[in-house]
Amino acid sequence: MREYLLHINGEWVGENLEKMEVVNPANGEVVGTVPRGGEAETEAAIEAAYSAFQSWSKLTAYERSAYLKKLYELMLENQEELAEIMTLEMGKPIKESRGEVVYAATFIEWYAEEAKRIYGETIPTHMNNKRMQVWKKPIGVVAAITPWNFPAAMLTRKMGPALAAGCTVIMKPSSESPLTAMKLMELCEQAGFPKGTVNIVTGSSSKITNALMNNDKVRKITFTGSTEVGKLLIEQSAKQVKKLSLELGGHAPVLVFDDADVDKAVQGALASKFRNTGQTCICANRIYVQSGIYDEFVEKYAKAVENLKVGDGLDDSVDVGPLINEAGLEKVLHHIEDAVKQGATVVAGGERIEKSGGYFCQPTVIRDVKESMLIMKEETFGPVAPIQKIETEEEAIRLANSTEYGLAAYVFTENVARGIRVIEQLDFGVIGWNEGLPSAAQAPFGGMKESGIGREGGHQGIDAFLESQYVAIGME
Repeated sequence: MREYLLHINGEWVGENLEKMEVVNPANGEVVGTVPRGGEAETEAAIEAAYSAFQSWSKLTAYERSAYLKKLYELMLENQEELAEIMTLEMGKPIKESRGEVVYAATFIEWYAEEAKRIYGETIPTHMNNKRMQVWKKPIGVVAAITPWNFPAAMLTRKMGPALAAGCTVIMKPSSESPLTAMKLMELCEQAGFPKGTVNIVTGSSSKITNALMNNDKVRKITFTGSTEVGKLLIEQSAKQVKKLSLELGGHAPVLVFDDADVDKAVQGALASKFRNTGQTCICANRIYVQSGIYDEFVEKYAKAVENLKVGDGLDDSVDVGPLINEAGLEKVLHHIEDAVKQGATVVAGGERIEKSGGYFCQPTVIRDVKESMLIMKEETFGPVAPIQKIETEEEAIRLANSTEYGLAAYVFTENVARGIRVIEQLDFGVIGWNEGLPSAAQAPFGGMKESGIGREGGHQGIDAFLESQYVAIGME
């Protein structure tokens, strides 16, 4: 069992605080503890980060880059340990956890290089005695609030660009899966980051968030989580006009047209839907298949899903692990039940798996679903693939866009003209065209509509941690 403390100003603290237990969702066993911090601990972390910012922001880009490169190397050296911690605390299959560690590390590597590519501008002047420039400056202290489902990658794609830009960071991981973040904090310490540059607090979300939102020394909040919480942060940020980056909920449609390569579409939709047991914000939540290939797609997809192995994520052969908790499992089962009551047919899975006290559900495929069903309206966040028959492009586009979310969508067609035509009409920030796993460190990630504000990844991802300062220089 791993027992961690808070890390504030270069010290591990919080020995006397109440401990929160971290439970393995595959078997209910306690795998670690972290302190239940609150406002006092958060205020201490803010002061540490604010003090460290004065010197960290003055380092050269090359000096900041060197720290990040060291962290990148340490993450790869500790890949197996990080992956095991991740699987133990949130159930992700170990092969996916290994992949996430590498993916998370690529954000650190990418922004180690982007630190050296923060360019200002010289603006052509309209007067001979004046010069006009734009300088880029780090925004200040940044608080990174992350979810449980990708405990490494959601953190590094926030802290990577923040540190590269010259900001200091306070990490607040989910209480469901804080142990991966704690191990990353250990690696930051080993990489030699100056005291206070990176801090971590765990505990009461409301108390920690209130302290972060009400302290004007925190200039930026970067958050991944639900749209409901994101809206609350927007309201709270108004008091100080605090800068926000928000990656919020999703309800991703998959459009499979008659001219698609069916086998390619099956594999792409399979990879998207069942990665992390369907607990991803960009997973395939609504699958729309044109009538000409509908039956063929459903048959092949159901067969592929039936071959997925469910079990404890520490088993290398497992494809689908447990849901994060009982509430998550109950939501999945409720969506299945509602669809069946309204006339849909389960063609694979559909049942809870009673296994060693864990939160397991059979990977499920449901055909003949309708727009009115709950599963087509709400983000399921579980291993259930509902498939609806469509007739036309226009119907597909209308159904895909009929949601307040706009994070990710997928299109399968071998017709280039159709692909361009359809994608131009989709209101989603990330599109996979004949591709089920579109995310990469070098590409911008984020949503339209109620799926968020800003982009993470790519050269765009560092902009959120910089202020543009216009300087007019008189030459006489």
